[in-house]
Order: sequence, then C-alpha cells, then structure tokens
Amino acid sequence: MPWSLISTRNETTPIARGGWLDALRFIVAFLIILHHFQGAGPVPLAEAVHPVFSRGGFLLTNFFLIDSGYVLMRVYGAAVGQGRMSAGDFVLKRVLRVVPAHLIMGLSLVALVLLGAAAGAAPRNPEWFRWDQLPAQLLLLQSYGVPGGLGWNAPTWSISALIGCYLCFPWILRGLTRLGPWGALALGVAAYLTANQLCWSLLGHPVYQMPMGYGFVRALPLFFLGMSLAWFAQKIWIDPRLAGWVGVAAFLGLALAQALGKNALISLAMISLIILAAGAVPVRRPSKWVETAAMVSFSMFISNEIVRIAWFGVVNAAAARFALSAPVQWALWGGGVLAAVAFAFAFHFAIDDRIQSRIRSWLKRRRGGRRTTPVEAGPVVSLEG
Repeated sequence: MPWSLISTRNETTPIARGGWLDALRFIVAFLIILHHFQGAGPVPLAEAVHPVFSRGGFLLTNFFLIDSGYVLMRVYGAAVGQGRMSAGDFVLKRVLRVVPAHLIMGLSLVALVLLGAAAGAAPRNPEWFRWDQLPAQLLLLQSYGVPGGLGWNAPTWSISALIGCYLCFPWILRGLTRLGPWGALALGVAAYLTANQLCWSLLGHPVYQMPMGYGFVRALPLFFLGMSLAWFAQKIWIDPRLAGWVGVAAFLGLALAQALGKNALISLAMISLIILAAGAVPVRRPSKWVETAAMVSFSMFISNEIVRIAWFGVVNAAAARFALSAPVQWALWGGGVLAAVAFAFAFHFAIDDRIQSRIRSWLKRRRGGRRTTPVEAGPVVSLEG
C-alpha cells in the first residue's frame, strides 16, 4: 500500500454532523429496535430469517460503546486535555445528557404497568417487572454489582456502564495523549484482548457476554478502544478514497463473518474499521435529514423497550381474542417497529430536546458563558446523545 495514503499530519479530517458517523448512528439505533422486537412476531426473526437477529445484540452494543469512546474523544478530548473543560464539567454534561430521558422512560414504564394492572391487564411475564429490580435500574447502578436492574427497561444497563466510562475518560485521556498514534492503537487493541482473556479465565465468559452486574467491565475495554481509535484518527491522516474502500470492505467482512457464525473478535475488528473509516471521510455535503435522524437515535434507544411492551401487550391480547391470522400479526409487528421510531421522534422533539436545551443554557450560565468545546449546538454524535 503506498504510504502516501496514510501519513502523519498536523490536521486530519474533522468529524462533522450530517455525514457517515451520523448515518451509522441512526442505522445502529434502528437495528437495536429490530433486535428487541425480533421475538415479538408470529415467528422470531432469528428463526424465520437468520440467527443474527437474536445474537446480533452484542454487535450493536459493541458499536454503541466503541462509537461513544471514539466521538467523545474527538469532540471533548482537546478541551478536557487542555483544561478548557474540567473533568467535573465533562462528567456533569454527559450525565445530564442521559439521566433525564432515562428517568422519564423508566417512570413511564412503571405507570404503564400500574395502569395495566388496575385495568386487569397484568404483564404476561411478571418476572420482568419485579419491584425489587427497579431501584438499581432507576439509579443506574445495575452495572456495578449492585443487585437488581433485571427486566423493566433492561437496555439501560449500557447507560449505567457508560457513566463509569465518563468518570474514567479524563484519566484515560491523560494516558493516551502521552502515546503516539500507533502505540495508542496497539494499546487499545491489546487492552480489549487482555480483558477478554481475563474474563474467560476468571469468570468463564468472553467480555462481551458479561452478566449485567459486570456491565462496566464489559463496557470499559470497548470505550477505551474507541478512544484509542480516535487518538489515532486525530494524528494519522487517511486518504478519503482509502477510507471509503476500507469502510465498504469492513462492512462486507462483517456481513460475511456473521453469515458464518458469531465470530466475535473478527466482527469487533470490522466494526472498529467501519467507525475509523467513517470518521476519516470528509463531510462535504452534510445532510440535515441524516443529522436529525442521528439526533433522534438516543430517543430510539431509550424508548423502544417501552413501546414494545405497550404495543405488543395490546397486539398479543387482540391476537388471542380474535384469532388474528399470521399476515395480520406480521402487519401489526411492522406497525410496532414504525411506532417505536415515530414515538422516538415525538419524544425527542416534544420533550428530550427541550429539556436538553434548558440544560445547555444552564451549563453555559454556570461556566459564565465561556465556550469549552467545538460542539455546543446539540448532542454529540454518539448513540447516547
């Protein structure tokens, strides 16, 4: 490969809204919905189409966590590293980004269950709505060995784990920026492989299959890998044409790896290359549609489980009472997927974005109007917002 396609430069391709990173963010959020909804049809998609619809959850979570580390490093790394944003302000900003929506969705689900029970429509699977599991989840403590957190809005374990990653961000940043780009990249890969081997040896699971109580252990190596990829991307210029071809090849490699089996480490490598390639392609014609869709992706992630529970609670009751045919049930299943997306857009624009606008205004007043990062107009390009 000609080295002119990869070189050390003072300026590398900046990330921007409305490009491939935003597009990937929305695509992954939509695939998360399909993963959560796949078992609710007349026949699970994992049986009717391909097992990846069931096992693919770990791939989407891996992308989510790597992308978070990558984007936060590129957006906030310089500001935190140079002292223009304190570590406390960084953590506060990130926590306030995820907690309000989490609490609204969690308490909405509690209200839904209580109203359903009062109307004589108790959950079909009451074990997923045990009250002793709720406190750890609402407090986002389920990824740190605190008992509870199972059921309810179960995907929030990754939000819980990411809060720990936010706390580690300034310390990781300090260490990574002392390394060269190739050394940082090697360290990120080595750290993940070491964590994976330790989890196998000590706990009998690969790191991506850690039980929920070890969610932080699962998340941190992937978040660290994302930060390592970002530091590499900030120091090494990659020709956009090469980045485009690498991205396409990595996508095809991921599809092939999953067609043949789980292939977790190969898939992780392909996901890392996809993110790295997407960040190296300049956004010459940013799309407002893509930017908007990406900004809604956090709402898609945090709300889809509540929509699934409510929608299929009604659909399952109707199917049993009226003996609905399989085609009708499939149509209702598709309607549920669309309802999850529509609800996320409505929640984002009517509630979440308004809350975040007030939080951003408060944070700006708290800092005395001093701008501390290159992105203040909206959430950063990672799945958690």
